[in-house]
Parts: sequence; structure tokens; C-alpha cells
Amino acid sequence: MLKWALVFAIVAVIAGLLGFTGIAAGAAAIAKLLFGIFVVLCIVFLVLGLVIAKKVVD
Repeated sequence: MLKWALVFAIVAVIAGLLGFTGIAAGAAAIAKLLFGIFVVLCIVFLVLGLVIAKKVVD
């Protein structure tokens, strides 16, 4: 998921440099959405991992 966020971020930067504001805005919005999803999933799995590790140790 992070890979796609980075791909769209690169596309947004390239489109911005070329002056295609509509494409840049669309790619940037998709990159922000994917990055947000990645961050949320990362936090969820981190918390789940800590909870499961605590149960395994006890």
C-alpha cells in the first residue's frame, strides 16, 4: 500500500512540474488517501501485535 502511495506522490510531483494542475491534484489526492490508509493499518497492526505478544508471554 505504501508503494502505491509513493508512486502516486511521484506522479503528482512530475505532473506538477509539467504544469498539469488537474492531474497533479488528482494524483496528490490519491497519494494522500493511500498514505492515510497505510498509517491507520500500521497503527492497528502495531497495537494488535503488542496485545498478542502480551498474551503469548503471560
